[in-house]
Amino acid sequence: MRSILVAGLDVGSTCTRAVVGELLGRPHHPQLGVLGIGRSRTVGVRKDVVTDLEAATECIRATLREAEVMAGVRLDRVYVGVSGDHVAVDRSSGVVAVAAEEIVSRDIDRVHEVAQAVALPQDRELLHAVPRDYYVDYHGGITDPVGMTGTRLETELYLVTGSSAVVGNLTRAVERAGYRVQGRVFEPLAAGRAVLAEDEKELGVAMVDLGGSSTGISVHYEGKIRDLAVMPFGGATITGDLIRGLSVPFADARRIKELHGVACARLVDPADVVRLPGVNGRGRSVPRTYVAELIEQRLENMFRRINRRLHETFPQGALGAGIVLTGGVAATHGICQLARTCLEAPVRSGFPAEGLAGLSDMIARPGFATAAGLALHGADYFLETGEGASTVTSGLVTRVGAWLKEFF
Repeated sequence: MRSILVAGLDVGSTCTRAVVGELLGRPHHPQLGVLGIGRSRTVGVRKDVVTDLEAATECIRATLREAEVMAGVRLDRVYVGVSGDHVAVDRSSGVVAVAAEEIVSRDIDRVHEVAQAVALPQDRELLHAVPRDYYVDYHGGITDPVGMTGTRLETELYLVTGSSAVVGNLTRAVERAGYRVQGRVFEPLAAGRAVLAEDEKELGVAMVDLGGSSTGISVHYEGKIRDLAVMPFGGATITGDLIRGLSVPFADARRIKELHGVACARLVDPADVVRLPGVNGRGRSVPRTYVAELIEQRLENMFRRINRRLHETFPQGALGAGIVLTGGVAATHGICQLARTCLEAPVRSGFPAEGLAGLSDMIARPGFATAAGLALHGADYFLETGEGASTVTSGLVTRVGAWLKEFF
């Protein structure tokens, strides 16, 4: 009996996480059974950029090995998340003439090729071309035009690009750790796969992935992605405020944020204090409310900028399912309360749940959304192509080119 394995790896600025899963169920009702997880403090990465290749390699190796030991398997490939302020999202469109009476899949390929025929700078590479809309003879709002009748096919795509150097160094760190990078996925797309339900995507929902150096936004409406964006702030921005406001070094500011951080100062007991390290053992204390005020002020600024960005695409109240927060910052106590006020919409934390089984309760927190979504992306890709996964037979990892015949 063969087990089909996929793994997702999220190398964040603060924490590196991995999820290993086994493909379960039937093709039309697949699930990913979570077998193992790994979690390590990130080293060798700053603001989503590899700064020490050897340290990053060891961190990745330790995280994936922890997940392998829990799962009782050995992996040879992973799906890796890409994020950071080096990522850019641009719109592009393309038009082709339809020769036959009805549109076929080759027409879709052709119109995508036209829309992607954009000259990229040498230091940029394409990560995704995500369809926003299709038009048949100028009629839009079409999800899948295959089989429809028309003479003119047009598409709008989101082109997601990243720095070749940043993406290349991350890939190299994974490969040096002993794993093949099977795919690289923009993290908001991966997280959305794990936390958003289909009915939310129909009603209208915005997913806000609060990362280390950047915040990714994906907006879904009527079952399609209607907006993608990257904003240049995240958890590192909050850490910077604590460095300046408390006069402490980076490592101490990050530790204080994680241990004592609260999104709303009113939730803090006025008697609480935070002990700050000092020089030669001469420490000092500050009210915890002051720490919370620094964090709250920055989060308010971030949410108001996000709100303005959302309103550029959708009028207030158009997103019937509200807003979902993911990423490490989304675990901050009280953040949903603050976000509801600033975003003027229903807000919930995004916990990985969609399409997951097995040890899924172990990853039921916003920080694991991306790693879980990456594994689900790998499962989706395998079901579509028959490639990109590994099998375990008697404990050995092998390629699975012929597995689809058995699965069906």
